[in-house]
Order: sequence, then C-alpha cells, then structure tokens
Amino acid sequence: MNTSIPTLYGIPHCDTVKKARAWLAEQQVDYAFYDFKKQGVPASLIDAALSQLTWDQLLNRKGTAWRQLGADVQASVTDSMSAKAVMMSHPSTIKRPVVKWPDGRITVGFKNGF
Repeated sequence: MNTSIPTLYGIPHCDTVKKARAWLAEQQVDYAFYDFKKQGVPASLIDAALSQLTWDQLLNRKGTAWRQLGADVQASVTDSMSAKAVMMSHPSTIKRPVVKWPDGRITVGFKNGF
C-alpha cells in the first residue's frame, strides 16, 4: 500500500464506509481502499490498531455480525488477543471504516468527517 496517502479499510457496501468514501472524494483526498471481504483482514493492521486503540474501540459488538455469533464465541472475547481472533475470522465484526493515515495514526469510524 502507498503510505503517502490514507488507506481506508472496510466493506464496500457498508453505509458508513460509503459515507466516508464520499466525504474523502468531496474533500479531494486521494486514498487507497482495502476491501476486507475480498482481500481479508491483515493481522498487521489489527496489531497496529490495537497498539493505538482498545479492543473495545475496534470490535463492533452492536452490529448484526456480532449478534449472529454464538454466545460461546461472544463470551470468549475478554481481551485484545481474543478480540483479534474474532475480528480475523469475522471481518464484519470490525468497526468501520478503519483508516491508516500517512502519519501512522489509525482511526475507526466516521461521523461527518474524521
């Protein structure tokens, strides 16, 4: 990935990802898009995000994907390692979008701008 522009990670049909992509286009910000569904979830991204954010900030426990997991899987998430395992095997449980900025910062989510 080009590290001189932001990389937006997500799922193309996600409404929040669509809004973020539209906002970046309106702001004329060049960015790379990384599709979790087609390209998988890079473990290095999860590791980098978890070095800056808590696992609770990265794992979406309010969405449909989380609710569809079995109670045993949900109960197994108690720390960064267990959250990473779930996010790696169930990409839709990651809050979106995840953005890796050129300065190395990682942000999660979008609401009328980053």
